[in-house]
Amino acid sequence: MAKVELKGIGKIYEGNVRAVQNANITIEDKEFCVFVGPSGCGKSTTLRMVAGLEDISEGELYIDGELMNDVPPKDRNIAMVFQNYALYPHMSVYDNMAFGLKIRKMDKAEIQRRVEEAAKILGLSIYLDRKPKALSGGQRQRVAVGRAIVRNPKVFLFDEPLSNLDAKLRVTMRGEISALHQRLQAT
Repeated sequence: MAKVELKGIGKIYEGNVRAVQNANITIEDKEFCVFVGPSGCGKSTTLRMVAGLEDISEGELYIDGELMNDVPPKDRNIAMVFQNYALYPHMSVYDNMAFGLKIRKMDKAEIQRRVEEAAKILGLSIYLDRKPKALSGGQRQRVAVGRAIVRNPKVFLFDEPLSNLDAKLRVTMRGEISALHQRLQAT
């Protein structure tokens, strides 16, 4: 997987609004790291800068020693799971999970292999033909995670992955995310 280093990272929006200031952190290869803080403190903005979805105003971001500040998101080999899942409602679970691979023009047999493997890991095999609206919140979350897994990225980023789930399901999903981290040996 990958080592992620933030060196003096900052984000300043228009009007000199500072969202992140001088963030310094090293996340070692295969390490599991959680950002905790109050709403509006810059957690999501920091993740979005690492993913390349927000420009970095100050500092440097390295992944495996390579400067990433100006590298487009598609070339960073990072998968991000959003709190709202960002699933396509008109697509099946299979197609949602396969979408990024199809865009990259991956071989159909390889796409099928990866989707079926991720579905098995996540307990989604029997739901592959269903649309997201036919799934529970926890199942939708697993589909979003599956879409990230099939890409086999160096780094996984989760932005409040449990916020839309009830308390009982949050506990279950925490355990599942931890077990998945151990299984994939991911950063």
